[in-house]
Amino acid sequence: MNAADASADAHSKKLNLMLVCGEPSGDALGAQLMAGIKQLAGDRVRFTGVGGLAMAREGLESLYPLDTTAVMGLREVVPAIPAILRRVKQAVEFAVQTRPDVVVVIDSPDFTHRVARGIKKRDPAIRTVDYVAPQVWASRAYRAKAMAGYFDLVLALFPFEVAFFDKFGLKAAFVGHPVIERAGKVTGGDALRARLGIASEAPLLALLPGSRTSEIRFILPVFFGAVRLLAGIIPGLVTVLPTMPHVADKVRAATADWPTPLHILEGEDDKYAAFDAADVALAASGTVTAELALAHTPMVVGYKVGGLTYFLSKFLMTVKYITLINILLDREAVPEFLQASATPDNLALAVGGLFSDSGARGKQVEAMKEFGRLLGEGDEAPSLRAARVLLEFVERG
Repeated sequence: MNAADASADAHSKKLNLMLVCGEPSGDALGAQLMAGIKQLAGDRVRFTGVGGLAMAREGLESLYPLDTTAVMGLREVVPAIPAILRRVKQAVEFAVQTRPDVVVVIDSPDFTHRVARGIKKRDPAIRTVDYVAPQVWASRAYRAKAMAGYFDLVLALFPFEVAFFDKFGLKAAFVGHPVIERAGKVTGGDALRARLGIASEAPLLALLPGSRTSEIRFILPVFFGAVRLLAGIIPGLVTVLPTMPHVADKVRAATADWPTPLHILEGEDDKYAAFDAADVALAASGTVTAELALAHTPMVVGYKVGGLTYFLSKFLMTVKYITLINILLDREAVPEFLQASATPDNLALAVGGLFSDSGARGKQVEAMKEFGRLLGEGDEAPSLRAARVLLEFVERG
């Protein structure tokens, strides 16, 4: 077989890719990666692994649902450890039995890295890739050295991560942040207001308390207190709360006596329409803050975890901020309040300031545009670039 025939054979070979995520944000990223792979490789790829609704829509049959693994905070994780470890073992066994061409783990390192380590321990020949690596450059950098022992490649979201991981002997390729691709979905605000009966001039606050059960428990009550204060100073305030199906019942129970008109939304389209419709957002720290920034929706960030979790994390953090836009810009472009400072009074004051001060809103929007440029906005779609790098890695053998 000559070189041309070998190349053609490599590009026609059926591929078995195993993708593993642990929570809804990873599910969204996994779905984008799958769409990019299908765009480049067509129907010659079979997807297996662990994912949620978004990945299922792209053709993944998940080994199990995400509800067990989508937990955070010591108080929530500890009781779930036996179930999580069973899920880890199940994913590892599946990989060893089916021997996929590559295993890609996505975000949620406390869960997905256990899967990668288990696979490498059982069968070192199975190649493993980390997509959305933990921000070890911000906390516990020594973990990068450990990662080099059970990952063959990191698909890096930020350009500086390539050199960082290289110092620890771990190959990385910059692909950009896939959250950029969601900016185009931020439409339909006027239609959403009309459908929900919200007047076009009514002040609208989007609430994003997080998608984990622990976040609903710790953060939503603080948001409730902030909205109660805001209702007294912003006449006609309306709130909209996009949520995920697996916590929707808990959200409805926790908001039964909400102090303003409240619309709880499920579904991705309504979430982005809410970003488009809202004047201001109040959000928990996480991927959603990057989505809001790329949507140019002015926001305030508040975050709380269990006391023991926070106590331990204080000794490990090496960055000044918790919100990605602030980390990358190295300034507090978006007001953020963590733990003891995440009080209803502080959040209400900051949110109220954005409603009343068009200059403050405009300043945030300019910072958000700068943030988008740093993430690679305007270049090739990150998930497509990630798909290309991954397929080249697989086909190199």
